[in-house]
Amino acid sequence: MRHSPSHVASTPPVSMVDLVTSTPQLECAIARLAERKTNWLQVSLAQRIQYLQQCCTRLEAVAEAWVEAGCRAKGIDPASALAGEEWMTGPVCTMLGINALIQSLQAQGQPQPLRVTTRPDGQTVARVFPASWSDRLLWLGFQCDVWLQPGHPPTQGFGYRQPSTTGTVGLVLGAGNVAAIAPLDVLYKLFVENQVVLLKLNPVNDYLGEFLLAALHPLLRDGFLAIATGDAAVGQFLCHHPQIDTIHITGATQTYDAIVWGENPAEQTARKAAQTPVLTKPITAELGGVTPIVVVPGRWSGAELRFQARHVASMVAHNASFNCVAGKVLVLAKDWPQREAFLALVQETLAQTPPRTAYYPGAQERYQAFLDRYPQAKPLGDRTESVVPWTLILDVPPQAGEYALSTEAFCGVLAEVSLPGATATDFLAEAIPFVNDCLWGNLSCVVLVDPRTQRQAHAALDRAIADLRYGAIGINAWTGVLFGIPGATWGAFPGNPPQAIQSGCGVVHNAYLFEQPQKSVLSAPFQIVPTPTWFADHRNLQAVARWYAQFLLNSRWQTLTKLFWAALKG
Repeated sequence: MRHSPSHVASTPPVSMVDLVTSTPQLECAIARLAERKTNWLQVSLAQRIQYLQQCCTRLEAVAEAWVEAGCRAKGIDPASALAGEEWMTGPVCTMLGINALIQSLQAQGQPQPLRVTTRPDGQTVARVFPASWSDRLLWLGFQCDVWLQPGHPPTQGFGYRQPSTTGTVGLVLGAGNVAAIAPLDVLYKLFVENQVVLLKLNPVNDYLGEFLLAALHPLLRDGFLAIATGDAAVGQFLCHHPQIDTIHITGATQTYDAIVWGENPAEQTARKAAQTPVLTKPITAELGGVTPIVVVPGRWSGAELRFQARHVASMVAHNASFNCVAGKVLVLAKDWPQREAFLALVQETLAQTPPRTAYYPGAQERYQAFLDRYPQAKPLGDRTESVVPWTLILDVPPQAGEYALSTEAFCGVLAEVSLPGATATDFLAEAIPFVNDCLWGNLSCVVLVDPRTQRQAHAALDRAIADLRYGAIGINAWTGVLFGIPGATWGAFPGNPPQAIQSGCGVVHNAYLFEQPQKSVLSAPFQIVPTPTWFADHRNLQAVARWYAQFLLNSRWQTLTKLFWAALKG
């Protein structure tokens, strides 16, 4: 890539860096992006790094107000420990992504993985985490690998190895739940895929607009980004605009189908059968799924049972369960001697977990649909107009098409399925085909397995991980953690056709710029110390998150010491 002074624009009218809210403003913003799309290709690596550094500095200035706005919208006391969740899933995750992109660009778009290995079947696996001394200290015992698609070499940074001469205008349809999703998607399109971007915020969290305008101001100012608000009709208008070249969406399968196949089910069915989509533009998507938690049978101590019960409850409760990777199906071995004890602890822990405001639209209706189908559902708290109680549904039939296995609840419901298998090896032989073939979606899967069983059933576990068809796999770690590891890839397992898109297509994050990733696998200790930041009962999360943000900005030993001390109080 070469430097050209033509990328520097004179300061545009104020309206160019405000939120875009009307059709005339949309037309103006798209026209400006189309005019600037080739200029972006001429921005040097050094200048791109400057953009990212400036955005990180500006992000620090608005982080406090950003988090407070998120807390107000989600019914969280901004002074509580729980407010740390908004810090972690907003400013902290965004800073992590920015820092990783800076390091990738400093490596000329070819950052070196920690190591690259080849499995016996020839598949390439790249270690991407822990990537620094601070990662090793902050995430003791954690490791993350990106598995590449079989038959593909570990090539990276195509846009920097073979830069295009034709600019692209990308549309990002933002998610309404987690604050960092939209800015990270925008940065991926800009700095990895070399596209200028129009971001349309989701109406659920369009309050983020003012903070993203401030944080990403350098990119907005110079005409490489615009931010819009609006409803579904605005989204449809933008998707079909002739100057929008590509689309990325984080949302629901229904939204994807409406964009690609038409607005009503009858039209979608007919068009899918005839393979005549309404929209033929390149589109990538992250669309959620029904996340299984596969519990491999072993002999667990009382402390291990209690820890993993807290872990499971936290996978359900995080962000009021409005996560595309929230734990939704607990997969147990029917003959596991500790099955009943573990279920009792999960139930007890969920019952003790404070209720959360059901802020996401449609939660009550989705919850009622589960209650209507499962009379054995056990609410573990009181239902109110603003609260969907954590609810456990035991003994769900393990068969394809079952409602709880084929419908993403997107509220605080956890179903339980039991499968045959007295040993870890026998259970995994049942569980892996079950989660691959009977659950809807292929974004995220968690496997809980104690270290003794890992050693005894090493070959079976290795085969199980290789066979899992999910884009994000957590071994003793909730897959939501993978969202915050910028070196990991984030997206569905590849191969979903547009007619049956399931969890989507394509990836984001991917700070190592791998061109043919298959999945990311994160492994962690069975009992994580100190208390993980995603645990619902973390007593000091806000302090941890604040110090983490400060460390990402200055990387000083003094800050790291304070971060450690805060974490130990969790």
